[in-house]
Amino acid sequence: MTTEHQLDGMERIFTRPKSLEERRFHFCPGCGHSLSHRLVTEAIDELDILGSTICVGSVGCAYNPHDYIACDSLHALHGRAPAVATAMKLALPHRVVFTYQGDGDLASIGMAESVHAAARGANFSVIFINNAVYGMTGGQMAPTTLLGQVTTTTRDGRDAVTAGFPIRVSELFAALDGPAYIERVALNNPANIRKAKRAVRKCFETQLAGKGFSMVEILSPCPPGWGCEPSQARGWLTKNMLETFPLGVFRDR
Repeated sequence: MTTEHQLDGMERIFTRPKSLEERRFHFCPGCGHSLSHRLVTEAIDELDILGSTICVGSVGCAYNPHDYIACDSLHALHGRAPAVATAMKLALPHRVVFTYQGDGDLASIGMAESVHAAARGANFSVIFINNAVYGMTGGQMAPTTLLGQVTTTTRDGRDAVTAGFPIRVSELFAALDGPAYIERVALNNPANIRKAKRAVRKCFETQLAGKGFSMVEILSPCPPGWGCEPSQARGWLTKNMLETFPLGVFRDR
């Protein structure tokens, strides 16, 4: 192990963002939430907005960004983060407000709040983590679960006749007039992770410019929910998720 003494005289090129709290993540091995938290805090540092930023968390594996992101934070009821963020931005228009939400939270119980915030063009940002499964509660089918995907509630794989089709949130929101910026990225390889970082930063920049609603959808690994080893999860994402959820910019106004 490299010691502090051995690092004397060497340039540090990779350090913890100042906006990221110095504590161990509780997430499962291979989970993408920890990396997503780092991308968010790197963007906050680069834009120098830590002192003016408010994070609104909700329920699910994404419930506790307040433990890791060193900005002011609120905790909303399940699915209600966009409603809380709307009120916060109206009350404090000069603050940078963002929600951090999973697919079950945003696209299921919170779909109404999310859609209407996007339709209004509410000037806050959304970091949306899509891992195609309910991770925290035991691996049940989510609104974004793939056709044929096995979960604890779709033992034979999701069937469109009985369970419907997966919801493509970015495409759905991009059909509205309100959003200013929507992009889908993935945490499946280094090149796409770099793109994800740029997208998260642009999401905040869109809000800072007063353009309106902005969202980054991040395709993220969930090894326990997918029934695979952490080392296999990024390959699973690449093989299974990208056809249903193609990457790209869906709105940039």
